[in-house]
Amino acid sequence: MTLVEKVRTQLYDAVRQAAESLAGEGNVPEFTIETPRDKSHGDYSANVAMLLAKALKKAPRQIAEQIVSNLSLPIAEKIEVAGAGFINFYLNNSYLYEILGEVERQGRDFGKTDYGQGKRYLVEFVSANPTGPMHIGNARGGALGDGIASILSWAGYDVAREFYVNDAGNQINKFALSLDMRYLQLYQDGIEMPEDSYHGEDIVNHAKNFAAIHGDKYVNAPVEERRKALVDYALPLNIQGLKDDLAKYRIHYDRWFLESSLHENGEVKRIIELFQKNGATYESEGALWFRATDYGADQDFVLVRSNGVPTYVVPDIAYHYNKLVTRGFDKAIDVLGADHHGYAPRLKAALRALQIDPSRLDVVIMQMVRLVRDGEIIKASKRSGKAITLVTLLEEVPVDAARFFFNLRQADTHLEFDLDLAVAETNENPVYYVQYAHARICSILNLLGKEGIAEKPFAEIDASQLKEPQEIELLKKIAEFPEEIKAAARDYEPSRITRYAMDLAGLFHSFYNACRVKGGEEALMYARLKLVCAARIVLENALSILAVEAPDKM
Repeated sequence: MTLVEKVRTQLYDAVRQAAESLAGEGNVPEFTIETPRDKSHGDYSANVAMLLAKALKKAPRQIAEQIVSNLSLPIAEKIEVAGAGFINFYLNNSYLYEILGEVERQGRDFGKTDYGQGKRYLVEFVSANPTGPMHIGNARGGALGDGIASILSWAGYDVAREFYVNDAGNQINKFALSLDMRYLQLYQDGIEMPEDSYHGEDIVNHAKNFAAIHGDKYVNAPVEERRKALVDYALPLNIQGLKDDLAKYRIHYDRWFLESSLHENGEVKRIIELFQKNGATYESEGALWFRATDYGADQDFVLVRSNGVPTYVVPDIAYHYNKLVTRGFDKAIDVLGADHHGYAPRLKAALRALQIDPSRLDVVIMQMVRLVRDGEIIKASKRSGKAITLVTLLEEVPVDAARFFFNLRQADTHLEFDLDLAVAETNENPVYYVQYAHARICSILNLLGKEGIAEKPFAEIDASQLKEPQEIELLKKIAEFPEEIKAAARDYEPSRITRYAMDLAGLFHSFYNACRVKGGEEALMYARLKLVCAARIVLENALSILAVEAPDKM
């Protein structure tokens, strides 16, 4: 149990006991102990009096005053009734000092909890088309998905990261066609690229490199044989390119799952048979349809075309069946772009038809990214004239900045990525601001170390020396870290951690400007040194969740 949980539990139990003295044992409804937005309203607030008003036939303020008169709370410096009947608690500082000992004991594990109770969660993210480079949306999805996975792990879940490789279906057929045309162009005149093919330079390079190995061997070969040879050559290179680019972005997956494996092992066919067995299909105009509206979707859709070929959604359903049934994950989390809003209801309807609890699938929809340079939204790179990809972005912006910036906002909000701000070495740059706080702490510790002054164990310091407002606020923020991780895990929201890191850095900078570590009495110096060391650990832990480095120097 975290320090904040202990305090909340202590307050809740004391308030419930006092309330039961008025309403009778077992007659007090569940109430909340919340942190007021306005700090002038105390550290915590209880709403129990409003919930008891009807049963006790009294005004909430009167009930609240009676409850307060029966309260005994050593950790509370002041308890008052406010507004319509809220009970506000102003705690003394003694409980906060314990957090320094907690950080000392847990170190790099401070913030981790058993909130997830070891449940197995699979986070699938990016899953970019392997026929081309990753775009800016993939860059946001990578930072978001990896952040969610990291937070869940810190919150006590057993987490796996997965990339779903679409190596079958229409996009691979188009990839094969494009490679085929470029290969034939090397040996034959008059070969034009179809309008709906891929026209990128990467296709040209693949064809040339394939020809350098095989020459004209496949020019007169059957079309299917030639296209298969081209795809077998180029696709693994593209997939390896995705792996390499994502590794530069500090993303490493536990598994790269191939869509083709679902066709090869019969799972796609099995899904269709399960739908039919459960009476969830009907035939119309030669096609097999899923009765999706019977299971919560807004419209039915085709599973198998009249030509006998499954639609793209069937392998996707088979993939999620594989996640939740075959491999037995408790929860599947998909991070998808804004164009997939209608996708989640379809999948959930399919899961219901397959007798799988649809709540075991959570879909995080992320909105679009707009790149900004010189105050203007841009769509192309000045160097290449082409759309900026993950790779070209990382050539301009440090990985730390990219990872931090893409998690500055909630997934469901549009994000403007300021390319100029991301590389600025000023306090306006949020990642620089946070990293500078860590570097400043390291500088303090380095200077004190040169003078022979080192951190003492918590048991040997007098933490009650910490009384200044800046010290108390910093202690409170440190104590909140495990709770922030739990909330971020609950909501799949890494932006809570970026905001937390920024707030913690800001409070440290305020402390630094108001409180000298060295120069006062020795007891105060060692207490402040302990606080500084705790702030360093928590900053480093927060940044590590985001895969952002905590530098010693700036």
